[in-house]
Amino acid sequence: MIAGNRARLRFPSLFRHRMSIPIHDQLLPYVTQLPERPAEAVTLVVIHCTELPDLATAREYGEKVLYDSGAGNSGHYYIDRDGATYRYVPGTRIAHHVRGRNAESIGIELVNSGRYPNWFDSRQQIMREPYTDAQITALRELLTMLRETFPNLRHIAGHEDLDTAMVPASDDASRQVSRKLDPGIRFPWNEVLEGSRLERLTRR
Repeated sequence: MIAGNRARLRFPSLFRHRMSIPIHDQLLPYVTQLPERPAEAVTLVVIHCTELPDLATAREYGEKVLYDSGAGNSGHYYIDRDGATYRYVPGTRIAHHVRGRNAESIGIELVNSGRYPNWFDSRQQIMREPYTDAQITALRELLTMLRETFPNLRHIAGHEDLDTAMVPASDDASRQVSRKLDPGIRFPWNEVLEGSRLERLTRR
């Protein structure tokens, strides 16, 4: 009997759950340029929304090279409006997705228009698009899978809770707006946290 079959016999519920959420691997071209880390280093999940119209546009942004290393900004996982889940970066590599917390975190991006295309217009600072039921179901399943995979994963936060910087408004430089507002007021935190065994970190 091979090792994988032994594990399935010893931990059948774990393997049943892992197979219940299909992950589509679409690794970014520069993924091997991202630093590696052990699974034990991951302690935090950060929830983002793309603030872009669709997954294809988010992919274009993710593939843009922004650093001397040849890497760019990207989450690890992306969840489309129909619940389809994509892995752009393995959890054992450090992606650029949140200021100051990349080394210990996994970024999950939900496709949502957010404030697009006027992100910093002071008159358009409300995130109006609701998240779909399919996205939230997929997110809950993904969080369970991540808890099984990363033994020290204990916390979850919104991007807006960790990146609290303000920037001049694009329509009036004398006014300040939040650099990040995702996942925003339409995100169902209570539903996502229920049964997740993750503690939310909130803005201080």
